[in-house]
Amino acid sequence: MPSPVEQEASASPSKPPPAKPVRRPYTISFAGDVHFEGVLRGRLDSNPRTALGPIASVLSKADLTALNLETAITTGGTPAPGKQYTFRAPASAFTALKAAGVDVVTMANNHGMDYMESGLRDTLGAIKQSKFPVVGIGKDEAAAYRPYRVTVKGNRVSLIGATQVLDDEFVQAWTATAGKGGLASAKNEPRLVQAVRQARKNSDTVIVFLHWGTELAACPTSVQRSLADELQAAGADVIVGSHAHVLLGGGYHDGAYVHYGLGNFAFYNSGPETGKTGVLTLTINGRKVLKDQWTPARISGGIPIPETGAAKQRGIANYRNLRGCAGLDARP
Repeated sequence: MPSPVEQEASASPSKPPPAKPVRRPYTISFAGDVHFEGVLRGRLDSNPRTALGPIASVLSKADLTALNLETAITTGGTPAPGKQYTFRAPASAFTALKAAGVDVVTMANNHGMDYMESGLRDTLGAIKQSKFPVVGIGKDEAAAYRPYRVTVKGNRVSLIGATQVLDDEFVQAWTATAGKGGLASAKNEPRLVQAVRQARKNSDTVIVFLHWGTELAACPTSVQRSLADELQAAGADVIVGSHAHVLLGGGYHDGAYVHYGLGNFAFYNSGPETGKTGVLTLTINGRKVLKDQWTPARISGGIPIPETGAAKQRGIANYRNLRGCAGLDARP
């Protein structure tokens, strides 16, 4: 016969199981390459909170916003030997990005370690102090390939950053290993695939933000296509990237969404093609990309100015035409 304590316990109603979070569609915006050299450094020094200009109103609308920060975060150090272009910016760059509505950046690119090991130490210190979410760079391999994780409207989102573009002479020095800090390299495809598969296990949406492609080439390379297929097979739902300085096409591919090139964004180069830019906004629920939207802009004075009127409609039409050589679909 049960004791009175046991009788009381058995008579009490059991707690209902915790309710499963309800997922709702969310929006995520992506933008291309950002540095703070030239005229942009002047804007940053003058007022970080307005450094990215009017495009902030577009970036801040999405539930989540990500872009490629293409610079070392340091004010000292020695530039990489023999490198023609080296970029650096003070830690106020993170203030500027946050104020513009950016939530996370990848620093896995061919300028993330422009000031070598001392610049990397400064960069990692600035990331730690600012508490700004950064992927694709870290004190070791585990940190560099570690995704940014956040829950948005019930969706567990993981975003991984990696670079397929590294100068041959810096591949070894810049790539993070088990015992050395550096960047997450897409050249080490098995390691990147491992990161994607791991994220797939406990995420609703897995996103890979890459630095890839060939400069000034408006169509994806066979290397890009192959990597996109491999990452998709590993469980990536969204694969986006930049590097080429010009826009490439984006669209749906076998259940995933792929964008081959977001172009320059906040950048001192603003020629007829290199000055074309914009913001890609995806509406996602779990693994399904429900909608894509392109907000065209043009770089002027280093910053993206959203297009309006007829120029906006031309920008959207031109963007859609880029899909022709990318082998991507306009709809899911």
